[in-house]
Amino acid sequence: MMLKDLDNFAKNIKGKIRLNYNLKNHTWLNIGGNAKIFFVPETLAELREFLIYLKENDNDFFLLGAGSNVLISENIQNRIFIKLGKNFNKISLMKNNIIIAGCSILDKNVSDFATNNHLSGLEFLSCIPGSVGGGIRMNSGCFGKEFKDVLLSVQVMDYDGKVYTIDSKNINFEYRKISLPKNLIFLSASFKTFKKDKKEIEDTIYKFKQKKENSQPLRVKTGGSTFKNPKAQTEKKVWELIKESVDDKINFGDAKISDKHSNFFINSKNASFENMYNLINFVKDKVKDKTGISLELELEIVN
Repeated sequence: MMLKDLDNFAKNIKGKIRLNYNLKNHTWLNIGGNAKIFFVPETLAELREFLIYLKENDNDFFLLGAGSNVLISENIQNRIFIKLGKNFNKISLMKNNIIIAGCSILDKNVSDFATNNHLSGLEFLSCIPGSVGGGIRMNSGCFGKEFKDVLLSVQVMDYDGKVYTIDSKNINFEYRKISLPKNLIFLSASFKTFKKDKKEIEDTIYKFKQKKENSQPLRVKTGGSTFKNPKAQTEKKVWELIKESVDDKINFGDAKISDKHSNFFINSKNASFENMYNLINFVKDKVKDKTGISLELELEIVN
C-alpha cells in the first residue's frame, strides 16, 4: 500500500491507523517492536477496503487478538498488523439460548455474559486468556472442554472482503488447531448453551479458577502455554517432560521458566524477543535430547 493512499484512507474511517507503531503493550509477554502499519478497523467496510488494498499491493498481514499467546519480534518494521476494534466485541442473546459474540471480545467476558443470563456450557471460557477469535483459531480449551464443543458457527471475511458464515460441522477441529485457512478473519461466532441455576454455574467457575490459581502463574508477563502436549508421542504432559529435562532455574536474560508451571515462560522484567526465543529453543532441544520427543509450539511466533 502506498503511504499517500493510506493517508487518504485514514481521513475517512472511524478506525485507527498508526505507522511505525510499537506493539509491546499489545502482548501479554510485553515483548515486540514497531510495526510498519497497525490498523484497528471499526466497521466491516473499513476492514474490507483495507484488505483489498493489501491484496492489490501483495502485502500480507498478521491478525492480532488479545496478544495472549503470541511472541512478537522487535524486527517487524516491514510487517502489517490488524486488530479488530470495539465494534467487533459486541455480544447478544438470541433464541434457543444461542449467544452471538464478536470475535474481539475476551473469552472471559463471554463466560460472564452467559452466567448473568443463567446459561451453562461456557464456564471453561472463564479460564482461557485471549479473545474469541483466537480461541476458535486455536481450538482452545481447558478442564476437558474445547471451543469445538460449544461453537455453532463463525462469520468470516476472506482476503477479497467477502463475508460468509461457516457452520462448525464444516470445520475439522484438532488439538489446538482447526482446518480453516489463515487468511480468513473471524468476525463473530455463535455458541450453544443451556439453562441452569446461576449459583451452580458460578460454583463451577469458582472451582475452575481455583484450579488455575493453584497450578498456573497469574498476574505476570507470560504467553500462556508455550508448547502443545505431545499426545501422539507420550501420555505425559508437556510440563512433566520439561520438568524432568530442564533445570527450571535456567534463564536467558529476563526470560525464565515459571516455578509454578514448567510450560509457562515468563518475562520477569525486560526480556527481549531474542531472550524468549532462545529459552524456547533451549527447552525444546533439552527435551528432545532427554526424551526423544519433539515439542510443537502452541505459542505463535511473529518475526
